[in-house]
Amino acid sequence: MSTATKPKHIGRNISRIRELRGMKQEALADAIGISQQSISNIESSETVDKEKLIEIAKALGVSVEGIKNFSEENVINYFNNFYDNSSGGNGIFNPTQCTFNPLDKLIESYDENKKLYERLLQAEKDKIEYLENSLKGK
Repeated sequence: MSTATKPKHIGRNISRIRELRGMKQEALADAIGISQQSISNIESSETVDKEKLIEIAKALGVSVEGIKNFSEENVINYFNNFYDNSSGGNGIFNPTQCTFNPLDKLIESYDENKKLYERLLQAEKDKIEYLENSLKGK
């Protein structure tokens, strides 16, 4: 009877962290400059070379140790503790308690849309000017 522990499957940990982050293989591949197929191969490997692991950790926004020590149980415990402490420690979750000002987000979104509209409008004006100039040249 052996008491040796099976080594962690680093590729599977990368896959689960990527999924929890809502990231597709293609996005991770683009972030580190390799193909989606290479990410698939990495995620099916038990080990990953150190340099590649550092790049992947950076792209996923976690530490290398976080990837190596990842476990589903730790994630569940983290979220359970977060849930229990989410409203001042009384154990009651308050979904209306925001960590940001919704009005600020609305204004931010409006400003981004306004900038986009102005860029699109300028592009159309540039097209019209180009076409008018090309008609004058004939």
